[in-house]
Amino acid sequence: MLSSHIIDKLRSGCVIPAHPLALDPGGKLDETHQKALTRYYIASGAGGLAVGVHTTQFAIHEPKIGLYRPVLELACETARKYAESTDVREPIMIAGILGDTGNAVKEARLAAETGYHLGLLSLTALKGKSIDELIDHAKQVAEVIPIMGFYLQEVISKMVLPEEFWQKFVEIPNVQAIKIAPFNRYQTLDVLEAVAHSGRSDEIALYTGNDDNIICDLLTKYEFNVNGHPVRLRITGGLLGQWACWTKRATEYLTRIKSICEGESAIPQDMLTLANQLTLANKAIFDADNHFTGCIPGISYVLKQQGLLEHVGTLDPNEQLSEDQAAIIDNIRKNYPHLTDDDFVKENLHKWLSS
Repeated sequence: MLSSHIIDKLRSGCVIPAHPLALDPGGKLDETHQKALTRYYIASGAGGLAVGVHTTQFAIHEPKIGLYRPVLELACETARKYAESTDVREPIMIAGILGDTGNAVKEARLAAETGYHLGLLSLTALKGKSIDELIDHAKQVAEVIPIMGFYLQEVISKMVLPEEFWQKFVEIPNVQAIKIAPFNRYQTLDVLEAVAHSGRSDEIALYTGNDDNIICDLLTKYEFNVNGHPVRLRITGGLLGQWACWTKRATEYLTRIKSICEGESAIPQDMLTLANQLTLANKAIFDADNHFTGCIPGISYVLKQQGLLEHVGTLDPNEQLSEDQAAIIDNIRKNYPHLTDDDFVKENLHKWLSS
């Protein structure tokens, strides 16, 4: 059962960075920089953290790696202690949950025991299963922990989740939110339309995971005709790998977007300009030209340039910066400095690195 504070915070919408993994040059967990990242996110105004997700590197879920529990515990403990010490309300903690049903239920139990509020449910391990089998899987996990649905882009998941799936998924009582991240307008609308028709549009929090369309997703008022009546939806927050860096700016963007939406005012042209500049930055950081091969190291590279990471390392040797990717990111930082939060990080880094 989620507290009213967490439910209200989730539904009102907030910045939730997808937490990266800090590794030392030997491939071991770098606890100093891992904790510094967590503190940075809370200090930046993030309303929550997602840990054990794609940006944290899916390899941590492998038993031979043995990092799933330690990374979840470290992030949860650090976030709560730092929030308390800085008089910030409890952050929403979301744990990535993977694998077949047996493994997913096991991870859900671990996440709940560790203090996480929701599980972000990846279905990639069930590729090829029927819709009913996917729904049964989700129901079993939802009996253990409240869940956030996840439409992961097809390039990574190798799956398409049709509207029929979402129509059934939103009927699961313990579905509290959905991260919509197919990087595809048609598939994004599939999710939104299912929520509109569910009768639960005021219960299910909608978060963008479309790193290529962040600001426009948040600015748009979605309206669907349901039995002759309009149902209006808003994507109120984001759970994003892109927001794992330059997070202070992300919280500023969301604050301004909420003000625009609440005031029902016209969308300023500078916000649309900013939207495209942020997508251009995401193209570089996520290595879109190379099918997102350098996505995780791209995020880590930006954080290393700021001093928040000491090493750009991955557990999967296939996940490396693509040729010229670092130079392309450097050009983005040079040409669009207003997208970065370098000054904020420079001013506070010493505090976040202190143990």
